[in-house]
Amino acid sequence: MARLADYFLLVGYDLNKRGSSIGQGKILQRFPEKDWEDNPFPQGIELFCQPSGWQLCTEKNPPNFFIAVLTDINSERHYCSCFTFWEECAQNLIDQRHGEAEEDAPLPSATQLYAPKTLVLVSRLDHPEVFRDSLGLIYTIHTDGLSVSLENVVGNLLTCTVPVTGGSQRTISLGAGDRQVIQTPICDSLPISNCSVAQLFRQLGITNVLCLFCAALTEHKILFLSRSYQRLTEACRALLAILFPLRYSFTYVPILPAQLLEVLSTPTPFIIGVNALFRSETQDLLDVIIADLDGGTVTIPECVQIPLLPEPLIHHTQDALSLFLDPALQIADLAFPPSSITTSTLRMQDMEVRAVFLRLFAQILQGYRCCLQLIRVHPEPVIRFHKASFLGQRGLVEDDFLTKVLEGMAFAGFVTERGPPYRSLDLFDELVAYDVQKLQYEEGSQRNLMKHVQELAEKLYRNENPYPAVSMHKVQRPTEGSYLRPQNKSFPLFDESSIQWILDQAAAKMQNAPPAVRSEKKCMVPPGPPIAAIVERNGSALANSNRRLEVVRNCISYIFENKMLEAKKLQPAVLRALKGRAARQCLTQELHLHVQQNRAVLDHQQFDFVVRLMNCCLQDCTSLDEHSIAAALLPLVTAFCRKLSPGITQFAYSCVQEHLVWTNMQFWEAMFYGDVQNHIRALYVSSEEAEPNLDEIDEEERSALELASEQCRLWPTLQREKQLELIQKEESTVFSQAIHYANRMSYLLLPLDTSKNRLLRGGAGLGDTESVTNSFITNSMAGSVAESADTESGFEDSEGSDVAHCVVRFITRFVDKVCTESGVTSDHLKGLHTMIPDIVQMHIETLDAVHRESKRLPPIQKPKLLRPTLLVGEELVMEGLRVYLLPDGREEATGGSLGGPPLLPAEGALFLTSYRCIFKGTPVDPLVAEQTVVRSFPVASLTKEKKISVPAHLDQYVQEGLQLRSCTFQLLRVAFDEEVPSEVSEGFRKQLHKLRYPQDVLGTFPFSVGLSLQHTAQPRTKDKNPSINPLHVSDVFQGPLALGLSLDSFHSETTISKNLVKNAKKTIGRQYVTRRKYSPPSWDLRGSQNSLETQGDDISVSEDLDRSTLTISTLKAPDKQAGGNMAERACCRDYQRMGLGTLSNSLTRAKNEPFRISTVNRMYAVCNSYPGLLIVPQTIQDNTLQKISRCYRQNRFPVVCWRSPRTKAVLLRSGGLHGKGVVGLFKSPNTAGTGPSQTDSTSLEQEKYLQAVVNSMPRYAEMSGRNTLSAFPSAHLYDSPDKRQPKLGSLMKQVMGGKEDVRGGQSSRGIKHPAMRRGHVEQGKWGSMRGTGRLSSYAMNADVGSRLAARELLTPHQNGGPSDSALTPRRAALYIIGDKSQLKGVKQDPLQQWELVPIELFDVRQVKASFKKLMKACVPSAPSTDPSLSYLRTLEDSEWLLQLHKLLQVSALVVELLDSGSSVLVGLEDGWDLTTQVVSLVQLLSDPYYRTIEGFRLLIEKEWLSFGHRFSHRGAHTAASQSNGFTPIFLQFLDCVHQIHLQFPSEFEFSQYYLKFVAYHYVSNRFRTFLLDSDYERIEKGVLYEEKGDRRSPQICRSVWEYMERIHKKNPMFYNYIFCPEDGEVLRPYSSVWGLRVWDYYTHEALSEGPSYDWELVQAHRHEEPEKNDSSAPQTKRKIVWPSYHASQRLQPDAITCLLDELQNLEMDLRPVPERWKETWDKVKAAHRTEVRHESRKSSALLMSSSVSSQRQSLGIYLQESGVGSTLNLSLESGPSTTSTPSGGGKLGARNSTSTLYNQFNTAERENRSYEGILCKKGAFMKPWKPRWFVLDKTKHQLRYYESRTDTECKGVIDLAEVETISAGTPTMGAPKNVDERAFFDLKTTRRVYNFCAQDPSQAQQWIDRIQSCLSDA
Repeated sequence: MARLADYFLLVGYDLNKRGSSIGQGKILQRFPEKDWEDNPFPQGIELFCQPSGWQLCTEKNPPNFFIAVLTDINSERHYCSCFTFWEECAQNLIDQRHGEAEEDAPLPSATQLYAPKTLVLVSRLDHPEVFRDSLGLIYTIHTDGLSVSLENVVGNLLTCTVPVTGGSQRTISLGAGDRQVIQTPICDSLPISNCSVAQLFRQLGITNVLCLFCAALTEHKILFLSRSYQRLTEACRALLAILFPLRYSFTYVPILPAQLLEVLSTPTPFIIGVNALFRSETQDLLDVIIADLDGGTVTIPECVQIPLLPEPLIHHTQDALSLFLDPALQIADLAFPPSSITTSTLRMQDMEVRAVFLRLFAQILQGYRCCLQLIRVHPEPVIRFHKASFLGQRGLVEDDFLTKVLEGMAFAGFVTERGPPYRSLDLFDELVAYDVQKLQYEEGSQRNLMKHVQELAEKLYRNENPYPAVSMHKVQRPTEGSYLRPQNKSFPLFDESSIQWILDQAAAKMQNAPPAVRSEKKCMVPPGPPIAAIVERNGSALANSNRRLEVVRNCISYIFENKMLEAKKLQPAVLRALKGRAARQCLTQELHLHVQQNRAVLDHQQFDFVVRLMNCCLQDCTSLDEHSIAAALLPLVTAFCRKLSPGITQFAYSCVQEHLVWTNMQFWEAMFYGDVQNHIRALYVSSEEAEPNLDEIDEEERSALELASEQCRLWPTLQREKQLELIQKEESTVFSQAIHYANRMSYLLLPLDTSKNRLLRGGAGLGDTESVTNSFITNSMAGSVAESADTESGFEDSEGSDVAHCVVRFITRFVDKVCTESGVTSDHLKGLHTMIPDIVQMHIETLDAVHRESKRLPPIQKPKLLRPTLLVGEELVMEGLRVYLLPDGREEATGGSLGGPPLLPAEGALFLTSYRCIFKGTPVDPLVAEQTVVRSFPVASLTKEKKISVPAHLDQYVQEGLQLRSCTFQLLRVAFDEEVPSEVSEGFRKQLHKLRYPQDVLGTFPFSVGLSLQHTAQPRTKDKNPSINPLHVSDVFQGPLALGLSLDSFHSETTISKNLVKNAKKTIGRQYVTRRKYSPPSWDLRGSQNSLETQGDDISVSEDLDRSTLTISTLKAPDKQAGGNMAERACCRDYQRMGLGTLSNSLTRAKNEPFRISTVNRMYAVCNSYPGLLIVPQTIQDNTLQKISRCYRQNRFPVVCWRSPRTKAVLLRSGGLHGKGVVGLFKSPNTAGTGPSQTDSTSLEQEKYLQAVVNSMPRYAEMSGRNTLSAFPSAHLYDSPDKRQPKLGSLMKQVMGGKEDVRGGQSSRGIKHPAMRRGHVEQGKWGSMRGTGRLSSYAMNADVGSRLAARELLTPHQNGGPSDSALTPRRAALYIIGDKSQLKGVKQDPLQQWELVPIELFDVRQVKASFKKLMKACVPSAPSTDPSLSYLRTLEDSEWLLQLHKLLQVSALVVELLDSGSSVLVGLEDGWDLTTQVVSLVQLLSDPYYRTIEGFRLLIEKEWLSFGHRFSHRGAHTAASQSNGFTPIFLQFLDCVHQIHLQFPSEFEFSQYYLKFVAYHYVSNRFRTFLLDSDYERIEKGVLYEEKGDRRSPQICRSVWEYMERIHKKNPMFYNYIFCPEDGEVLRPYSSVWGLRVWDYYTHEALSEGPSYDWELVQAHRHEEPEKNDSSAPQTKRKIVWPSYHASQRLQPDAITCLLDELQNLEMDLRPVPERWKETWDKVKAAHRTEVRHESRKSSALLMSSSVSSQRQSLGIYLQESGVGSTLNLSLESGPSTTSTPSGGGKLGARNSTSTLYNQFNTAERENRSYEGILCKKGAFMKPWKPRWFVLDKTKHQLRYYESRTDTECKGVIDLAEVETISAGTPTMGAPKNVDERAFFDLKTTRRVYNFCAQDPSQAQQWIDRIQSCLSDA
């Protein structure tokens, strides 16, 4: 029995305490006045009576009622029922309030105010209806004036007692003629919800309530908002009801007063209700889920992530809820819906919804009792839950929702409440134990589901309403509107003495009454079915093949039977099988059986096998060990051992320590509790076996919980001595297990070699995440130890770095926790603390002896180290270190989803040579151990080196790892073997660093290939740059060159290094050696050293005299000994080819030539990064050039690098502009002043220079003296069709960052664009050129773009003056492309003939960052399961393709401008990075010569080498540039060329492999070609020219071009067979990102041979392969290609290469020296052309290759346009008349050839066809005549026939060697009719007679003659 009400209060408005805004309430009376002993009075009730604040109002509100819930310190809830009504305030109080209104808050202007008064009833019972009726009755007595004493009613209410539970019905009366019925629930553990749950779903909906349900279970903050206090209470009650059987244990305040709103900022979870009036106060809550009951919404902040129910539970729950809450939904689509729907009442609907959630919890938690661990039985059961085992067995390890629920406070309370095995049961216990089958959700079983839910709902309803028929319930209610009647008197105060007397009388009766004993029906809690049965029934059990389990069992049997060879064969299969859980469990079971058979002592080989299998099992276990694999192995690792020496034994635990599971405290706790449970069970099983067992129950089948339940039932019947004895035994059991686990933990936590402090080694990673080892001290143990009592003071002991001390602290913390929870006494705990250090120390001493003996074991037989093949001159720096090559993020080599064998990990050696870092070894997997794995990269390409952690499962002897990343997209991720000392590995790193970053470029590999440089042997003088005396200049320039040097004035202070002066004669003397226009040499002479020097014409380079420069009067051609392929010659040859420069034998200048060669920079005094000879306008003097150079960065003034042969427009390059450069010209025009300043003169010189460039163009030079372009005739300005203009303007605006489709035709500055108004900007989508996402547009940008986009042409004005508008459409003569940051704010002058085009490209820092991301995308260091780190995502994040898109877009713009007749000056940044990229791409696109092998080489030598791209600086070649890092500017250019090559494959003479070859050796530093930053530095180092005395080895090449030329003569690998250029075609590639492809150079590798760019190594590998073939094996031509191992292109070459190789082999048999492949190819092409000319019929044309133009009637070449999907059928005819010409206007995509890749060739077989035609042939016996297409082949001596002319499959062959006679024939049966008999002829062979029929006798005779001719020739 319990009191119905604990306290009754009368609370009123406190007029004496008036705040500034809200009033206060005070307790007027309280009964009883003293606190109950069992229930103290809750404080602060007056705040909850008026949650919105105590306020006076002008209207009399109707009474209201709500229940607030308070929670005391003991977590008991008090239900405060508040009945509030309003009374009139006394007049004097109103006057007093008005008098103080000035100080306080303003009062409503009314004559009458009403104050609230509240009747409060405080109870621990939840009977809301009874409380409402009781307080209403008190109010009714007052308002209606009933003749009933209020004191009696209150006294009776406070003294009424009711049963708490049991399902009884009690009728009470308060003495006012009332009768109230109280029904107690049958089971008090089930919550009472009334109708609150159904109402909550109606207010918020199914999805929102489920969201709140998950949020409450996962401990989030939930806030309800409503204007109704009762709804807030009911919503909170409903949320708690559906959480059953879990109990909410955090803050629970259904109604929060306004004064306590700061509680919402608490960091702990809560469920709180707040009036909607305070909605604004909740807006700043960032981590609170707000549910608006009135609006029906749930708001979840962005920072809150709520894990939802796992599928399919959430889907099934939603369906079930919809079934009961909205039954009409099920029949909404029926054609004939039922006339009526049976819907449940609101109360019953509430129970059905609760039943759905009860089923949900039963489904989630079913089988939970199987994972309960019993620690103690007496005096009270102590239960723990094995969370990891539950998740593992249920297969829910990855489920975030359930994991968080099991870790929450609510579930901890659930285990405490429902864990005991002997207690009273409720509905949930029965549901989990007995209704398992009913919990399964099956498709189409809605009827069973509804039936089960209705059964549960009926039980829940019966629990709340055991007696549904309530009779005689009568309570007086006030009359309608009684609250509006004027009251003469306020609610009176109670007579305290009367009420106290009633209470005292009731208390006296209670003392005399016997104490009420609550009878509970306790019983054993049913365990329910095991989880295995549940999971199997659910169908989610992990199925594992029985065959795999059999393999595991056989392997274990072989090991213990000592059949090691058989075990080795099965080992790979076993290791793969152990990825499955069932196989791992099978392994532990098999090993356990052998332990039981006393077979735990193994020999060394068996021991190694067993340890490896154990490590393989543990490597896939998480730290929680959900599948109990580590738990099963724990007793085994302390059992299996081997004898090292007499008295010294090594156990398996010393070899399986490197796993995270041993460092997890939760794992050790679960293991400890499991063993304690087993021992407690054994304790009571043995005690019961000692007594007679009458029930004859097999005790082995009884679980620990069942035994504990029996003991709990017997506990009250035991004597005190027996109870104490049982308590003592249990405590002793726990204590002994604690000692045992202290030993076990020391076994697995202490390393074998404790002297190295290995546990702390992981901290040496210096913040590198990959360097953190699996050592526990750096992970979980370090965090655990830091929280121990030893470190709470903030200081650690000096012994903290000792391994033993760390282990002691970890074990001590574990013992403290488990012993405290298990109830071990403090004395025993102190004893344990004393023992633990002794246990650890004793184990350390044992390990020292084991470690010492283990070192004496004979080493395991390891594979022999394979030595790599070295290049000529390559020397080994360090011998091979035994390592393991680990898998990285690429799946190809690991046999993953792409298939193929697991080539990695591989065991071998790591070699360091003077050129490369090489790994060579064999795969660890025995199935592919015969293969060789090679991975290498040049040392100079190393970009990052770092230490890494080594996976512990790889091999037990591996110590540390190293990761080496190369910019050749190779990654060496290796782990050093234990035989490699750490000092040696550290020495390897230092040596590698020394080779990678030498102190000087002379220390790199190409200078140390056994050659000694002449200048290095000379002693260095103190003065690094000695000055040159004018008297000795003649001595300096002496030699074979006959030079006439006129020294006008040569200042002695000019300092130039010796090497520079010494080589200047070569620089100048080798400039021009021919005056004829350059044409590419023939193939025989191409690339030879003396191809141009043999022409002995003298040249003259004339220039104006200047005091600061030397004057060359006459230059003689050098002799042949001084000749060579020099970089300076690259410029000269190209200038001659384009017709630039002054080429004359006399000293007079050719005035008709616009440009000349200037030697102003021959001594590199003007610009040391430019070449010695430059092309400048004819009219510009050299002294002017020196002035102009100061205006540009790095003095890189504008020079001409290319001229269009058609439009004569020139391409110029320069560095970026300084402030007083051309930008100054436009910003401030020259004004007259007192005198010309230096700035003015420089600006004038610049203007003169640019004007000279403009005048050099023929069309502009004709307008002599004109300063503007507005007066030029349109015919001179535009010679191309109008349709080119919109495309160019659109492209210009794209490149400059403007928007293409501007609404209304306005730019961002409001300027109208004429082209936009006409709608022409839609043509040509070129993408955006925004640099970093910022869009900035200037007025000048719009100006330039508008002029280019305009359609109308310029018309001359009458006066020849400029046009009035600055936006007059015109085309400038010169466009200056520069950085937007430099040209910002520049105003365009319409009078100038040049225009500025500011663009915003990326800088070198962005290129560097993008390349790093690209390398990590293509070659990741580790596999990643994160979808955000997938290959395509990381590739996109790198923005590499976006940068290629921008480069191609800018280049396309320049190409368009040049092709339209305007010259372009490119000056970006310093002029040696982006400028070089752009001008090189422009020349490649515009000039077909640069797309040949010779031309491309010339382009690189000229633009990249001679014009000073900083190869050494960008490549970080030396220690000085190490900090700069690697920036692949040149590689980016090659990638752009690769993209163009893909789109125009027939326009390039070189192949894709040629580009890869250059890309590799540009960073390899094998050759001197790409060393140093300019020609100036190369001359200084003696690199540019060879000395006469140098004698090179024929095997050693200093230049990569020479090396490639040698290869090209031997092999056609660099040649593109489909090379078929169109004369003068300008390429216009697609630049959109979707049209670009990732270069396979980044992703492809061949582990069989390594990189294929060192040709000698590849050839050596090919020669080794035939030797490996087994001669006894059957030979076959089929080859198995493994991904990432074989070079598939080499294994399956093209047909032409195969034919050339076969021809070469045949020639080798005939003559000792075969022809070169190119000579053979040229002969075949020449013979083919001759044959085509003499061929009479077009059908006999043949296709040798796509590089041969011929008649192609039957040939179809299909081009698939990337991204377009169109197929073009091209006809590539021979001869100049039939050659397809480029489409006019250069329209994008309109070319009918060479636009994209050729996909396929469809050709008929026409090789060696001497004669062909149609003949009818008589078939074999009894077969008819059929027409066939016959081909007579003289070469093969065959007569072949086909089904038709176009058929490529031969149907039969008649060998002419078998023909005996050929004669005229006669018609036979079935012969063709209407054919002359003379058209028949017979062919007799040794096998049969063939009957033929021609179309007429003449054709028959021709066939006979042809066949006889063949026979006679044979």
